[in-house]
Amino acid sequence: MRLFLSTLALVLCCSTAGAQGSNAGLASSSDAARAGTLKTVQGVVTVTNAQGLHPVHSGDPVAEADRLVTGVDSAASVVMRDGTTLVLGPNSQLDITSFAFNGTTQKGNMFISLLRGSLRMVTGLVGKGNPDAVKITTPTSVIGVLGTDFLVRADEGRP
Repeated sequence: MRLFLSTLALVLCCSTAGAQGSNAGLASSSDAARAGTLKTVQGVVTVTNAQGLHPVHSGDPVAEADRLVTGVDSAASVVMRDGTTLVLGPNSQLDITSFAFNGTTQKGNMFISLLRGSLRMVTGLVGKGNPDAVKITTPTSVIGVLGTDFLVRADEGRP
């Protein structure tokens, strides 16, 4: 948990201040499938997608349909194209089920599933402009965004 909180402080200090401005280059045609970018990676973090399972590093892209998994003593943060910041704690598994964002209209949607572990989310333009367009599911619940900053935890084996 200490690693998660340290990563969280680092991410929120360094990435949210300039997240929206730093995303301008992400909309290029070569990055059309990019939903976001890994900003920090501590320990063992992997992504599973159509290309298989592979380790990831800071600066790597994440896309719709990617599954991010953090190890026991690991954590990661992702800044989505709309400026949303996702911070995954140790032993977490997150699916980016759906992500769409139009930089011109600043509209889109985001649906993610936290299968296990912990997630802190600071919403970006999609969540601030249309909170109903952001949904987070866990094995036991569906979360609608009402605020702009929240934590959620999904424990395996609990009803």
